[in-house]
Amino acid sequence: MKPLGEFEVWFVTGSQDMYGDATLRQVAENARRVATTLDGLESIPVRVVHRPVVTSSESIAATLLEANATDACVGVILWMHTFSPARMWIAGLQAIRKPLLHLHTQFNRDLPWGEIDMDFMNLNQSAHGDREFGFIETRLRTARKTVVGHWEDPVVAARIGSWARAACAWREARHLRVARFGDNMRHVAVTEGDKVEAQIRLGVSVNGYGVSDLAEAIRSVSDRAVDELVAAYADEYDLAPELGPEGSRHAELREAARIESGIRGFLADGGFGAFTDTFEDLDGLRQLPGLAVQRLMADGYGFGAEGDWKTAVMVRLFKVMASGLPGGTSFMEDYTYDLDPVAPKVLGAHMLEVCPSIAAGRPRCEIHPLSIGSRSDPVRLIFDAAPGPAFVAALVDLGDRLRIVANVIDIVAADHPLPRLPVARAIYRPRPDLSTAVEAWLVAGGSHHTVLTKALDPEPLVDFAEMAGIELLLIDEDTRVAGFRKEVRWNQAYYHLARGI
Repeated sequence: MKPLGEFEVWFVTGSQDMYGDATLRQVAENARRVATTLDGLESIPVRVVHRPVVTSSESIAATLLEANATDACVGVILWMHTFSPARMWIAGLQAIRKPLLHLHTQFNRDLPWGEIDMDFMNLNQSAHGDREFGFIETRLRTARKTVVGHWEDPVVAARIGSWARAACAWREARHLRVARFGDNMRHVAVTEGDKVEAQIRLGVSVNGYGVSDLAEAIRSVSDRAVDELVAAYADEYDLAPELGPEGSRHAELREAARIESGIRGFLADGGFGAFTDTFEDLDGLRQLPGLAVQRLMADGYGFGAEGDWKTAVMVRLFKVMASGLPGGTSFMEDYTYDLDPVAPKVLGAHMLEVCPSIAAGRPRCEIHPLSIGSRSDPVRLIFDAAPGPAFVAALVDLGDRLRIVANVIDIVAADHPLPRLPVARAIYRPRPDLSTAVEAWLVAGGSHHTVLTKALDPEPLVDFAEMAGIELLLIDEDTRVAGFRKEVRWNQAYYHLARGI
C-alpha cells in the first residue's frame, strides 16, 4: 500500500497525428508500460495513472483541464515520446493549475545500433521533442520540475517520488485549516505574519479561537476517554513513578490526557490539520499542553508554539511529504550552543513540544515545574533525537513576500548526559559549519522556530517552493557567506520583478 495512495499523478504523453496510427499505437503502448512501471515502484508514494496520448491542442487542453478538476490528481508528468509541436501546448499550459513534472526520457535505454532505421527515429524523438516542449514551458514561465534520465533508473524514480511528495504537500496546503488558540507571544516579531497573504500564496486558512472554547471541549471529555489515554501512556512510554496509578502526581497525568482528548476532538470536529497555542493565554487550561502536543504531532498534526502559525503550517506540510518514511519530523527551536572550537553544536529543544517521531528510543513520560505560564506542572515526553542527517526549515514573512530558509544538519549524540534538562532535545551540527550556517541564517532573517525532519532530504522542499512560487534559501555544505549574501540581494530583485510592479 502506497503511503499516499489516495492521491495520483497523471502520466501524459505528447505526440502528433502526422506519424500515423501504427506509430501512435506504439507510442501509447510504450507510455502505458512506463506509467505502469513507475506506478509499481515503492519510491513513488502515489499512484501513477496512464492517460491517453495527446496529439492536438484540443486533447491537450481537455486533459489538463480535467486534471485541474480531479481532486485526487495532485500533479501531471509530461513526456514527449515523439516530436509534439509546442504551439499545441500553449492553451493547456496556460490553463493547468496542478504541479508539473517534465520527464525527459526515452523508451529504449540503449541504441539498437544495427537495427536503427527511420521508423525507429520517428518513433523515438524525445531527444528533440522534449527540447521543443522545454522551450514553450520556459517561454510561458511555466513552473515545473525537470527530470532527465531513463525511466528505469532508480535515481529518476526517486526524483519523481520527491516531486510527488511535494505535490501532495501542495494539495494539503490548499486545503489546510489551522486553529490558533490565543494570539502570538507578546512583542515577538517573527511569529507574526500576513494570514491573508499566506492564504493567497499557499491556500492555508488560519483562524483564531478563544482558549475558552478549547477549555470547554476539554471539560467535556469523558472519564472513559481519559482512562484509555492513560493506559496508552503506560503502554508506550516509561512513566515516572509519581505519574503511575498509585503515584502522587497521577492526577496531573489524567489532566494531560483530558487536554489531549479535548484538543484532538476540537481539531477533528473542525477539520484542522494544524494548531498553535501560547503560554501567555491559557484561560481555563490547568496545564500548558505538552504531552498532548507531542502526541498530536506524532499523529501528523502541525504545531507552532507561542502562536507561530507559519511553523505549524510547515510542520504539517512536512508530515505529509514524509508520509511512510522513517526518521520523523518535529517542531524545533535552536535553543543554545556548545561553542567548543573543535566541534561546535546546537542544542535544539523547546519548553515541552518536540515530537517523539524523532526519538532515539522509548521516551520517558515525566512531570516537572515550568516557570512560565502560571499553571500546574505540565507532563511531557523526554528523549534524545536519533543521530543522523536531517535539515531544519523556517517560513518567514518579509512583509512583501514569504521566504523559506533551510539548513542541512547532522544530529549527533550528546557529549555528556543531560540529567537535569527535563525536555526532549536534538543536538546537531549545522552544515557547512556552525558559524557559516548561523551567519547565513541571520542574514536571511530565518526565525528561531523551525521544523526539523530526519525523514526527508531537501529536494521535496525545493520542489514545493517552486510549486508555491516562494523563495527558498538553502544552507548546506557548499554555502559560503559571501555568495549567500549575493543570493539574498539578487533574490530581492527577482521576486519583486516576478510578481509584477
